[in-house]
Amino acid sequence: MSRVVEAPAPSRPIERGLAGPGCWPMCWFRNSQIHLPLYRQSEIYARQGVEIERSTLAGWVGGASELLAPLIDAIQKHVLAGAKLHADDTPMPVLAPGSGKTKTGRLWTYVRDDRPAGEDTAPAVWFAYSEDRKGEHPRQHLKNFKGGLQADAYAGFHHLYGDGAFMKSRAGRMHAASSTRSMSSTHHPQQPRLWPGSALSTRLKMRCAASPPI
Repeated sequence: MSRVVEAPAPSRPIERGLAGPGCWPMCWFRNSQIHLPLYRQSEIYARQGVEIERSTLAGWVGGASELLAPLIDAIQKHVLAGAKLHADDTPMPVLAPGSGKTKTGRLWTYVRDDRPAGEDTAPAVWFAYSEDRKGEHPRQHLKNFKGGLQADAYAGFHHLYGDGAFMKSRAGRMHAASSTRSMSSTHHPQQPRLWPGSALSTRLKMRCAASPPI
């Protein structure tokens, strides 16, 4: 008696998906880092003779977000475990399907970097996305954090200091340029002379820690 035995299918990063571990990261990188829309990526593949619908690429991005969720949670836990944080937010255009326009979302940035104080704890940035700039978002993000918080003059951060859970960093009341000078006394001789609160221009280098809509 003969029978046909089929070997188990190889595991895939995205369940039941054909995208391999070298394919969907490139799709996501192009979309989030160099701002190449998915429909343009689909056109690029088509010119090379590979038909991949925009909806398929969107599914890859969504699947990748789910796949990396444990890493995002670990980054969040590490950042919020610090004794002080640097908080900021930046606007980002988000597609508004059906309107033919974009709307403005917010990417909230929370930085943990104790190297200027001589500590060797790994620095990290955690990003959280919201559809608007309401102060309720940082309150929700930092509900389990207690310590020093350095932020700018945005009113959405001010209410965080009222319940005693947060200490306002001196540099948080200054312009970023002057914060570098005011904190220079804590600079470790073997560490870079840049107070992290003034280095938030690098915040978009770790977009992988947040998953805003496509």
